[in-house]
Amino acid sequence: MAFSTDPLTELVVPAGTEAQERDLVTDGDVLVGSRSTVEFGVRGQNVLAGEGVRFDGDIEAEGDCRLDMWCDVDGNVLVGEDAYLGERVHVAGELKVAGDLDIGDDVDVEEGFEANGWIVIRNPMPTIVFLFVYLKHLLLIGEDDTAQALVSELLEDEDDEPAADPLVIPRNATVSDDVWRVSTPATIGADCRLYGNVRAETIDVGSECNVFGSLRARGDVTVGSGTRIHGDVTTRDGSVTLAENARVLGDVSCEDLELGPGAEVDGTMRASGEITMQTTERDLE
Repeated sequence: MAFSTDPLTELVVPAGTEAQERDLVTDGDVLVGSRSTVEFGVRGQNVLAGEGVRFDGDIEAEGDCRLDMWCDVDGNVLVGEDAYLGERVHVAGELKVAGDLDIGDDVDVEEGFEANGWIVIRNPMPTIVFLFVYLKHLLLIGEDDTAQALVSELLEDEDDEPAADPLVIPRNATVSDDVWRVSTPATIGADCRLYGNVRAETIDVGSECNVFGSLRARGDVTVGSGTRIHGDVTTRDGSVTLAENARVLGDVSCEDLELGPGAEVDGTMRASGEITMQTTERDLE
């Protein structure tokens, strides 16, 4: 792992993520960049949010939950382990923490809070800053093995099995059942069920997904095998690739278009360049 890499430069929706009626549900962690708006509740393992993030629903974290200053939660916050709330965080519902609670100044929890462990009132260091400062300190004093052990612990669960990939929402993003809008690339894993139009720099959708909305990108768009896009697929300057048995229920507009075996477009296909139709798996090699 490169410690200098910024993990918030891409929208990443891990395999199996579902947008249910009111919540985004994933098996792994949820990591949200600062000043983003998530018009859902979220349910995951650990939930970490940067400054000024707004959630329009409940937060349910099986592990830890860390909300940096000025976050706003329009619902309850339920935490299976420890919670860290920065100054001026607002929670419209109640806060329940099974472990310890570390809370900053001027935090407003409208319906009260309870914690089974210690309650400490102070201003916790922002989440991402804390992790990088700690890792940098370990590396500066030559504790490379300790730093690597910390990274391994963060990426693995208690049974030493690889943790599920995190749901990553970059800075200044908007996520709702109407639109997923980011200014970064977007990667959607296999077997996801999402509602809303996806707007991103580039878009890569995995296999066997259902996206109830359109895809629009500046660059390339790739749709995996067996995936259904219930809307249009549009790119300003890139190509569109539809893998085997993928289906677009709307129109496709792009520079170059490549259709895999069994791929379908119900609407109009517009390509300023070439349209390539693969008829057998051998043609794809």
